[in-house]
Amino acid sequence: MNVTLEKNGPTNAALKIALDETDYKPEVEKKLKDYAKKANLKGFRPGKVPPALIQKLYGKSVLVDEINGILSKTVNDYIRDNKLPVVGDPMPDREQADALDWDNQREFEFSYHLGLASEFEVDFSALPPVTTYEIQATDNQLDEAITDLQSRFGEQAHVDSVEAGDMIYGTFTGGESDFTEKSAIPTKQLTEEALALFVGKAKDDVVSFDIQKLFNDAKSLALATGKKEEEVAELSGEFSFSIEDITRNQNAELNQELFDKVLGPEKAGSEAEFRQQVAAIIQDNYKRESELLLRDDLRRALLDAIQIELPDDFLKTWLLESNEGKISPEEIEQDYDKFAEDLRWTLIRNRIAEDADVRVEYSEVLDRTKDMVRAQFGMASGAADDSMNDVIDRVAVGYLNDKQRKDNFTNMFNRVYTDKVMDVIREKAPVVSQTIDAEAFKAKAQA
Repeated sequence: MNVTLEKNGPTNAALKIALDETDYKPEVEKKLKDYAKKANLKGFRPGKVPPALIQKLYGKSVLVDEINGILSKTVNDYIRDNKLPVVGDPMPDREQADALDWDNQREFEFSYHLGLASEFEVDFSALPPVTTYEIQATDNQLDEAITDLQSRFGEQAHVDSVEAGDMIYGTFTGGESDFTEKSAIPTKQLTEEALALFVGKAKDDVVSFDIQKLFNDAKSLALATGKKEEEVAELSGEFSFSIEDITRNQNAELNQELFDKVLGPEKAGSEAEFRQQVAAIIQDNYKRESELLLRDDLRRALLDAIQIELPDDFLKTWLLESNEGKISPEEIEQDYDKFAEDLRWTLIRNRIAEDADVRVEYSEVLDRTKDMVRAQFGMASGAADDSMNDVIDRVAVGYLNDKQRKDNFTNMFNRVYTDKVMDVIREKAPVVSQTIDAEAFKAKAQA
């Protein structure tokens, strides 16, 4: 066997493999002898089929299978042993393969087109400073959050007359048929015109209206009338609603009872302490968003700083062939820039992982999966007892080993791997911290 690599520039190469009989014949003959021992052909006793007939019946297919196996192993081994920066998959020279005479040739030559990424280095010292943001809650945002908590932990009160935001209970009647339906009307869903009809009305009042002008959308009308959403267009004529009760959400008072409900018993003893802890919760909720923005900025900084040339024409051809007609050349052209950027990022990320010797153990993948299961159960880490931990363990192992979803393990592995690589990047890249308020952060995140 003779294997040679011919480079046609920094991003394209041809891997050529020449085989003679010594490379494949011994294994082919061995397999044909096995066929002869097992062959059960009419007119011959088992194991007594003439070798010439076995050769005629199975020789070509055994030869093709054996050579294909040799080629696959040779290509993969060469790429691995020589650490070639291959992108896409090796593509065989179809014309050369189609010209082979499997019946008469004894020596064979094969050629594979390879797409290569150009050489590159990751130099963190060459990166510009990347900012990570410590986000502070604004006074306005804190006030809104506390008002929302007061509303969420408030109580429903029965009131005498309707105001915007109330819930109205009663009975629908009217229309072209004898329609009657006990229901509730959330005033938040009413049109401005309909809200004006109800505001100020009291218990036992009757309000008349055009049913099709009552709500802002068909879904709300369907829920209120008990109809299917596709049926509400059939409702017509004048309807009325007899008011039987009116409820309004009364905000909870800023007192110890609310502090304990929101934070837990005795976590805050005054309004000032309560505001301080709510502000900390808001800022903690922003940490994930800040981390995601930092990751994206680090990724962009590395992509901008590291130039990697790709075999664009090769990759477009490979994408077209590997997708077997599922996407068109026009679609490939349209999406290629995004594909190429993702590929460059993968190359950079893998180089960083290789340089830092990043490894992922099964136990780490399992622990991450357990954390996911706890989150789905609404449990904090360490909050479960032994019995619940056993359940979490079984669910996590079952998820990773699910034969119907074989990519579960790969997806969890990639999450752990990516996080480890990002930890390396964050440690090595020049990262500076800046404190800003939440509104300013939102503007930066949306830019």
